[in-house]
Amino acid sequence: MANCNSTTIPDLPGKLPFFDLCEQSGKYKTRRQLTPGQIIEAAKAALANRCARGVVLTSPEAVSDYLIIHYSEKPAEVFTCVFLDNKHRLIAVEDLFFGTIDGASVYPREIVRRCLELNAAAVILCHNHPSGVIEPSQADQRITQRIKEVLALVDVRVLDHFVVGGGEAYSFASHGLL
Repeated sequence: MANCNSTTIPDLPGKLPFFDLCEQSGKYKTRRQLTPGQIIEAAKAALANRCARGVVLTSPEAVSDYLIIHYSEKPAEVFTCVFLDNKHRLIAVEDLFFGTIDGASVYPREIVRRCLELNAAAVILCHNHPSGVIEPSQADQRITQRIKEVLALVDVRVLDHFVVGGGEAYSFASHGLL
């Protein structure tokens, strides 16, 4: 485990860690048998390190990997914003709107307000489809365009919009929808 950036997952506060995860090699070493829940927690911690405040987000894959885990246990639709500074360093990831199994009301003015509060220069929009179907709906495309137009008025760029479901992520930017 030397020569790699490792994530250590503690068993209990003040106790020795029970799990080391090596980001570069993708290997892990345990100090005892792990439950599936502990492995999931370790994966979440490793992905959170990739998306920690100040990290430069240059890879859509890193964002989508994080979002797949972020939405994995959400039974209803949640709309999230990833706020970035002018160098695309992470400021915050926030769940802003909560809905039902097939939709969430999204208010562009609230996204603008939060961008201004955080002094964000760019944003990545994200939401999940609990059905597992990641193909964006017409409503998804309309709200993305509306948010993009409104944020442009305050000089905030929309870099992408991810739809996550069924362990996959769909990128609007990668599919030419932005």
